[in-house]
Amino acid sequence: MEKVDAVVIGAGVVGLAVGRALAQRGMETLVLEQDKQIGSGVSSRNSEVIHAGLYYPPGSLKAKLCVAGRDLLYGYCEAHQVAHQRCGKLVVATGVDQLPGLQALAAKAQGNGVHDLQWLSATEAQALEPALRCEAALLSPSTGIVDSHGLMLSLQGELEAAGGALALCSKVLHMQPEAGAWRLTVESDGVEMELLAQRVINAAGLWAPQLTQQTEGLGSAHQPQAHFSKGSYFSLAGRSPFEHLIYPLPQDAWLGVHLTLDLAGQARFGPDAEWLGEEIRSPDQLDYQVDAGRAQAIYADVRRYWPALPDASLQPAYSGVRPKIHGPNEPAPDFRVDGPAQHGLPGLVNLLGIESPGLTSCLALAEEVVQRLELA
Repeated sequence: MEKVDAVVIGAGVVGLAVGRALAQRGMETLVLEQDKQIGSGVSSRNSEVIHAGLYYPPGSLKAKLCVAGRDLLYGYCEAHQVAHQRCGKLVVATGVDQLPGLQALAAKAQGNGVHDLQWLSATEAQALEPALRCEAALLSPSTGIVDSHGLMLSLQGELEAAGGALALCSKVLHMQPEAGAWRLTVESDGVEMELLAQRVINAAGLWAPQLTQQTEGLGSAHQPQAHFSKGSYFSLAGRSPFEHLIYPLPQDAWLGVHLTLDLAGQARFGPDAEWLGEEIRSPDQLDYQVDAGRAQAIYADVRRYWPALPDASLQPAYSGVRPKIHGPNEPAPDFRVDGPAQHGLPGLVNLLGIESPGLTSCLALAEEVVQRLELA
């Protein structure tokens, strides 16, 4: 039976960041990915936005790790030539009734340590973005965009340069504690094998809750039910009139239909929010096709801040599914980084509900895992 110091399950952006951090601390580290390539799940189906840290409750892991992760990510991208752009964004109030909410968001961001926000009047906002219609806006200069696949390739390279390894087409079927370590049953290319690891990090994204069900010794309080919320994106035909990202005032845990740009300047709108039914029990059942009929609601939402959005200018682009650990009528929980102090099992960390701002937070999440394992 092969033995390693650490196994990371999931080769998305968070799993690769965690694997890199462990390998760089001298541990023999193996990252297992059930798919044929890295980052084919949540990490490749998002807005690729580097968030500033505006939205999350002060003192939460989301707030702490987003603000720290943003700075780490910009530094990493600059040092490793990962394509990115600090383009900034405007969060807009489209009616007078939204102005108190915009002020509350500014106060929340200040509490999170985001000190570079600028309040803009309608005139000031439209001077920056003439096509925009709003009553006021918050300018966030430290919001940006990143080539998420380029980032993951860089993290994989750093993992391997530090002596770590990546195993594709390797699905973890079962985990059990054994003599101070973890015995993993892994299916690789149709063949089952067993692996012994001193430490295991579950960074399986959409699959992470299901993996807790396959972990012996883990109490039910540490095995949350997965819920799935689909978000569809639509691309804009023709050139975007905007140079900044444009976000409406957020609604609960959903940031609303926003305009994002890719590094080539192409605009896309989304994601919307579609809670999938309880009949969807596993990520295997997810359908990522974009329903073109959902564009009508997108037009209505976008025209609140861009009235001149032309008819028939939106085309289905792609969709993603958020790895929720709460249902549609429940308050959004914080990131869950369940380590030995939470569940009582040495050497195991489960990363649960790592939706937005997971991409922004990836390097800070890796450091958090190191601390939970008492390796810092």
